[in-house]
Amino acid sequence: MEHYTGVRPQSNRTRGLTHTSPLEVSLQAALDALGDPIRRRIVRELAGVPDWARACGTFSHLPVAKSTLSHHFSVLRNVGLLEQRDEGSRRLNRLRRDEFDDRFPGLLALVLDEEQPDDPTAV
Repeated sequence: MEHYTGVRPQSNRTRGLTHTSPLEVSLQAALDALGDPIRRRIVRELAGVPDWARACGTFSHLPVAKSTLSHHFSVLRNVGLLEQRDEGSRRLNRLRRDEFDDRFPGLLALVLDEEQPDDPTAV
């Protein structure tokens, strides 16, 4: 086996990253994903920033464990709501608003317009 210097192998983390097209998602799966208040909060926060501006680590203020937060990102990615890419040690996120709206017109707007509690730490 040859060894190359300066070449970084693809990490296991990146290899496991898959993205589902919203076209492949059932309405029930989309509703199930958006039924969780933490996931709706993630979606709302991503909707308020430019694409690729928020890393997963910037959601540590949410009242869940880091492993649970990773699960929520995975669920959102698996229903076509979220696209992620790795940049160094950070995983950046993009809300797939246009693609999701094409598949489920109006559903994302309901989530984004949901009235929020006064407490900023509340879900």
